[in-house]
Amino acid sequence: MNTKSSTTRRDFLVKMGQGAALAATGGLIWSYLLNQQARATPFAIRPPGALADPDDFNARCIKCGQCVDACPYDTLKLATADAGIPIGTPYFIPREIPCYMCEDIPCLKACPTGAIDPALENIDDSRMGLAVIDIENCLSWQGLRCEICFRECPVQGKAISVEHHPRRISKHAMFVPLVHSSDCTGCGICEKACPTEEAAIRVVQPELVQGKIGDHYRLGWTVDTPITQEFEIRGKPDAGDRAPPTGLDYLNEGPL
Repeated sequence: MNTKSSTTRRDFLVKMGQGAALAATGGLIWSYLLNQQARATPFAIRPPGALADPDDFNARCIKCGQCVDACPYDTLKLATADAGIPIGTPYFIPREIPCYMCEDIPCLKACPTGAIDPALENIDDSRMGLAVIDIENCLSWQGLRCEICFRECPVQGKAISVEHHPRRISKHAMFVPLVHSSDCTGCGICEKACPTEEAAIRVVQPELVQGKIGDHYRLGWTVDTPITQEFEIRGKPDAGDRAPPTGLDYLNEGPL
């Protein structure tokens, strides 16, 4: 028997086995990474008009990059393996380059699959994320006059408002920013503009910070029905009243 050919055949079989094991291991690692990324999807700030359900968005998005090419500000980029979201997903980091709210929404027009909802007509109706304020590090909440996030907000006075906030140790009130989720687009312009070393206002996916009251609660004052009309306020409070009416001020006047 030829010893040389036997050795060569044995080496060949050993290398094939090693290659198969490496491929299997690599496949397992790749599968694990994809699963981890899929679970991290809520942290991604997706393009304006991206389908609200991450599963729907990921199912429709083919990672073609056309929305990235269409963005005039280089805001969008495709996720790489170390981005913590599915590879190839278009996303942006507000602190680096926010979405500048193009009125013609070029990224939407470039999307060939509907992953960016073609029904979106007004950029102000987009919901990329939700701005959240860290009041412990916000300059305004610490008593300094800043309000940059309010002034820079493209939906000024709606997404972010400035409210009077009394101070315990001073006769002077603070003016503090408040975010209203009903109008916040999640563009991230406020986060980009925040002057603190680490932004004190950040855009995240709403499900990370918003709770849910529950369908079994009935907020009667938010709807107009014959039942809620049975309750009226006794006397309309004057602007100078110190406190809003309480539950004792409501009487059942009977059906109208």
